[in-house]
Amino acid sequence: MKIFVPATSANMGPGFDCLGTAVSMFLELDVLETSDKWFVEHDMSGISHDENNLIVKTALELAPKLTPHHLSVKSQIPLSRGLGSSSTAIVAGIELANQLANLNLSEQDKCRIAAKIEGHPDNVMPAILGGMVVASKIEDQYYFQELPLIPFDFVAYIPSYELDTKASRNALPEKLAFKNATHASSILGTLTASLALQDYETAKKMIEADEFHEPYRQKLVPELVKIREIAHQHEAFATYLSGAGSTVMTIIEHSRTGEFIASLRKAGLNDRIEQLKASSQGVFVEE
Repeated sequence: MKIFVPATSANMGPGFDCLGTAVSMFLELDVLETSDKWFVEHDMSGISHDENNLIVKTALELAPKLTPHHLSVKSQIPLSRGLGSSSTAIVAGIELANQLANLNLSEQDKCRIAAKIEGHPDNVMPAILGGMVVASKIEDQYYFQELPLIPFDFVAYIPSYELDTKASRNALPEKLAFKNATHASSILGTLTASLALQDYETAKKMIEADEFHEPYRQKLVPELVKIREIAHQHEAFATYLSGAGSTVMTIIEHSRTGEFIASLRKAGLNDRIEQLKASSQGVFVEE
């Protein structure tokens, strides 16, 4: 059995902690033979190979009596770069328990469990449902809506340095003035409505008008301003900081992608670049 989970690109400008999309980059979990103890085979530095691995820990939270297995993980998703590496591990663990323990979890069940474990629904829900998701929590209940896929390329510029989520969180102010908060919320509301209506001319203006997190985090990711300037030269849809960073994501028409990437290289931006699509496919299993 193999479990596939797509990467996610969350926050999406003003969609801080509430708006994210699945993208076409995957974690692959191969469930192999039973064993005396859990062993997770992978090539990721600093990640546990035993029951302390996040995939196994998550599975055991749902089904503590699971029989240990030999697992093999292959992932295209870089660690600590704002593309949901932790979220995909959590979702893979939920699906592992669901399959091995025959839990028969619904998508809503998986979303609720994943959001409770991870803490940010915009990171995990697109990995479960596929596509773009906007979500919120009221009291102990999560509410979410799926939005139409954005029909453009997603070009991920992935710096060589990690950006710790805690450090990225610490860059944010503890409070926003009421006037600033209401204005930032109006931008988010207009963005969400525009995406729902597929009014991309309005949406592109809203994504780059964030007042919740990017103004405070852009000093941690100096590539953001430079990439956005180049993206404007190529009439891109929008550029934003993916998740907590350090990945900078640009949404652009496919016909312009090649020249845009060439311009990034010409400008001396030589780190990893991935040309992706929004993924309609959430977590899935192949026997």
